[in-house]
Amino acid sequence: MIGAKLKVARSASGMSLRALADAMGGVVSAQAIGKYERDEDMPSSRVLIAMAKALKVSEEYLLSEDALVLEGVDFRKKVGTSVKEEAVLQARAIHLLERYLSVEDLLNMRSVEWEQPRSAPHPVTDVRGAEDAARSVREDWGLGNDPIPQLAELLEERGIKVLSLDLDNVDGLAAKVRRKNRDAARVIVIKRSTWSERKRFNLAHELGHMVIAPSGGVDEEKAAHRFAGAFLMPADVLRAEVGAHRSSISIGELVALKKRFGVSIQALAYRCKDLGIISQSVCARLFKEFSDRGWRAAPFQEPESLDPEVEEPRRFERLCYRALAEGVIGESRAAELLGISVRELDRRLDQVTG
Repeated sequence: MIGAKLKVARSASGMSLRALADAMGGVVSAQAIGKYERDEDMPSSRVLIAMAKALKVSEEYLLSEDALVLEGVDFRKKVGTSVKEEAVLQARAIHLLERYLSVEDLLNMRSVEWEQPRSAPHPVTDVRGAEDAARSVREDWGLGNDPIPQLAELLEERGIKVLSLDLDNVDGLAAKVRRKNRDAARVIVIKRSTWSERKRFNLAHELGHMVIAPSGGVDEEKAAHRFAGAFLMPADVLRAEVGAHRSSISIGELVALKKRFGVSIQALAYRCKDLGIISQSVCARLFKEFSDRGWRAAPFQEPESLDPEVEEPRRFERLCYRALAEGVIGESRAAELLGISVRELDRRLDQVTG
């Protein structure tokens, strides 16, 4: 039966039942598509082909029974984000993740269970416990105290699938992925259009949700936020750079620190406040300055901003190119997996090989 796959593909496309029926040229009614999604009926071959074309997927995809389910979904979202928006995002994440995992299967690659740090889940009874959790993860993964140049790549190396999507009211999500007769996978979705410094912080924040176990009424969001700051800007290193206590800190110094740690100037100011390096009043004065300079509003044009592509995940794209080069798939299949036209695929391949 195709119900689950059809509903995911339709939701991921953002189409209603009626819109899908229209996109299929009226081959079948919206009511009939609803029956397919509820597994009350099966489409004919003609209808299946039209449906797959309208949804830009293969017939094989719709007929596959290897469905994915997201569990323990954690959203980073704006207030007022609707349940429908959340459902569409989950469907889009599942849709892309299914493509990702299918490429690994085609290449006979075992989809690696994420490399959970030995200390995780780390108990956190107050927000400051997130500092210990971040330190433990760095130790478990052998990262030392050095700044992390490409966090998305690091997480993918550790078995976490990182996906980048065009999002509106949501900055991203993290979830566990259940698969039929397979090990569970971990996924983080980030907002493609967000500036790289924000992407890095969001990635670290979602990692925090995966490794901490708050208790005693601890606010999990605040704990994950503190984890992210500690993971990207280790306390000992930051104190060594700026000192244990400061009565003031200049914008120029914060810009220099930003280049070292790859985080926003605002995140640095918060981190210095959290560590007691600067007082709440000094932090407030800095944020007034940030507002006056327009750095706290889109497009967040801080000086020395990172390249927008720094934290774009590339492993899935690389695997598609590899599968194509090894003759495992053809150009049309590679283009379908990447969600682009064959012409766009040829253009990208020219760039890669040129």
